[in-house]
Amino acid sequence: MALNIEQGLFKFDCADHHAVLGVPLDATANEVRKRYLKISRRLHPDSCTADSEASKQQASQFFAKLVSPAYQQLFNDQSRAEHNVLLTRMGKRLVQEREKVDLQSELAQQLYKSTNLEHEYKTALHKLVEKQYESIDQILQNTAQISELNLVYLLRKSSQGQSVTKPPEVTKLTTPSVTTPAKTNPTAGKVPPPPPTGEKKAPKVENSAMEAYCRRAEEYIEKNYPAKAILELRDALKMEPKNSRIHALMAMAYLNQDQSKMAKIHLESALQFNPQEPTALEVKKRIDTIEKRTNLRAAAGKKAESKSGGGLFGLFGGKKK
Repeated sequence: MALNIEQGLFKFDCADHHAVLGVPLDATANEVRKRYLKISRRLHPDSCTADSEASKQQASQFFAKLVSPAYQQLFNDQSRAEHNVLLTRMGKRLVQEREKVDLQSELAQQLYKSTNLEHEYKTALHKLVEKQYESIDQILQNTAQISELNLVYLLRKSSQGQSVTKPPEVTKLTTPSVTTPAKTNPTAGKVPPPPPTGEKKAPKVENSAMEAYCRRAEEYIEKNYPAKAILELRDALKMEPKNSRIHALMAMAYLNQDQSKMAKIHLESALQFNPQEPTALEVKKRIDTIEKRTNLRAAAGKKAESKSGGGLFGLFGGKKK
C-alpha cells in the first residue's frame, strides 16, 4: 500500500508530522501526546476494531510508517525544535515560490482569503481532525487536506514575518461545512500574488515596532553587521524584556562579535523564556561546538607539553654534570 501524499507541505518534500497527527503547527508536547494516544487506540494492532483483516493491516501500516515517526519527531523537545526550524525555512521558501502553490481543497482556499487567520485555521483543523482516522480508506485524503491548511497557515504567517511556533490566542472552535472540490479545473486553486494582510483586529503598536526592530536586526546579522543589530535589539528589549526571540538574536549578534560571555547571558535568558526558541538553539549548538574545539586544543597543548619534558626542569636542561 502506497502512503504517498502529494498535497500541502508534502508536495514540497516536507514531512508534515503535524498533519499526520492532526495537531496545529504550534502544538505543545502535551497536545502531541494526547493526540497520539487517541490515534493509537484506533490504529494499534492490539486495539484496532476494523471489520476486516485487510483493514487491520492497513491500520497497522499507517501506525508504524506515519503515526509513530511523527510522534517521535514532535514529542521530543529537541527534535520538535529542530523540526520547527525546518518549518521556518519552509515558510520563507513558500513566500518565494508562491506561484507554485496550488490549493485543491475548498477549506484551504477559504483560509488563504480569511481575515481571521488564527481562528479559522483552528476551526477548519478541528473539523478535519474529528474525522481524520474514522475511515481507513480516507486517512490519506484527510491528512492531505490538513497539510494544505498547514501550508496556508505557514505561508500567511511567514508573509507577515511571524513565527508559527508562537502560541496563538485561544479561540472557540466551530464546525463549518467541509467539501472537497474536484481537480478538473487546474486554475481553481491557484494562489493569487498578494496574500491578505493580517487580521481584522489591529496589531498592537508596540508589537509591530518590536517586530520591525527584530527584522532589521536579522538583516544586519545576515550582512555581518552585529554591532548595528545589537543597537536595534537593545531598543526592542526596552519594549519586551522577556521576549525569547530578542534575547536569542542578541546572543547571535554577540557571538558573531566573538563576545561569548555576553552571548551566553542572552542565550540563557532566551532559553529560560522559551526552551524551544529556534535561533537560541542554533546559537547554543554553535557555542557548544566552539567550547568543544577549545577544550580539545587545550588538551592537545597539555599533552604536547608533557611530552617535551614540561616544567622548570624541562626548560633548563637535563641532569647536572
